[in-house]
Parts: sequence; structure tokens; C-alpha cells
Amino acid sequence: MFIAVASPSRVTNHGSSQPLPRRKFIMFQLTPNDWNTLPVLGTVVVPAEWIDFMGHMNVMWYTHLFGKGVLEFFQLVGLTQEYFSMHNTGCFVLEQHIRYLAEVRVGETVSLRVRALSRAEKRLHFIVFMIKEDNQIMAATSEIITAHIDMSRRRTSPFPEVISMAIDRTLASHSQLTWAAPANGLMHA
Repeated sequence: MFIAVASPSRVTNHGSSQPLPRRKFIMFQLTPNDWNTLPVLGTVVVPAEWIDFMGHMNVMWYTHLFGKGVLEFFQLVGLTQEYFSMHNTGCFVLEQHIRYLAEVRVGETVSLRVRALSRAEKRLHFIVFMIKEDNQIMAATSEIITAHIDMSRRRTSPFPEVISMAIDRTLASHSQLTWAAPANGLMHA
């Protein structure tokens, strides 16, 4: 599957000497052999209630499924509900970019997979893939940046060492993959 990804470049702003940002598209070719190496966050059969009048899954359900995928990814790195409750912390999404690549229709089975991209002291950057399992087609991606939050102040705070180490182990594992992640190039942890 080819995925077009925006890459920053510059164009002239007519009537001004200031350039405007422009997107140039780079193609990534991913195959099931690529995404099948990633952890599965969940699988669901799309019910009829999720279908809109266009005959495919409504965009709100993509958001719903990606949100569930984020929570499952958090579990993998120790950001559990128990952790958040015990430490009065949370995570907020700071930025999200969704790409719709193929229709999802009633009765199709989709899975969610995740690839960690980078981490900063307080932020985590990753991409969730939605795969149509029946024919191994990538339906959508959601590239996300989250921040670790001190809920008593409702401000960003550093990940504790144990969480940072778990994230870093995942990043190390994912950095060994032989394929480039289809990140949009504009988001950074």
C-alpha cells in the first residue's frame, strides 16, 4: 500500500515577500509484512450502527477506535488507570493527524497496531494503524502526540523513570524495524 505523507517545503505568498508553508507528498510503501510486526491493540467487527448514509464507517468511530488504541498502548508502557490514580497524573492529546486511506464497511474486521516514534521528557509521539484484517489493507492512520500531566496542577510533567524506561524499550524495539514510519514530518515529541 502506498501512503502519501506531507513534507514541509516553501512556496511564495503572492502579494507578499513572505513565503508560505507548502506540503510536498512523499510516498511510503507498506505491506502486511511491515505492520504485522507491530503489537495488536485490539480487533473489532464493524457493526451496522457505525455506518453512515455514505455506506461506510462514520468518522466518529475512527476517532473512537483510535482513542481505545491509545489507551491500550498506554497499558503496554505502564500508563495504566491504576498508575494515573496512584500518582494523580494523566495524559492529554496535544496533536493528532488522521489519514483515511480505505473505506471500512459493515461486517469488516479491523485491528489497531501501534508504532512508537519518539519521546521527550514530557511528551510521547506515536502512530496507530487501522488495518482491515479480511484483506490486509491499511484503512487509516492516526499520528498522535500526548503529554504527561500532573493533574493537581493540570500542567505537563516529566514521565517518571519507570515509565520513561518502558517507553524507551518500545522505542528501541520499533527503531529496529526495517521500514520508515509514515509520519507526516510536521509533528515532533
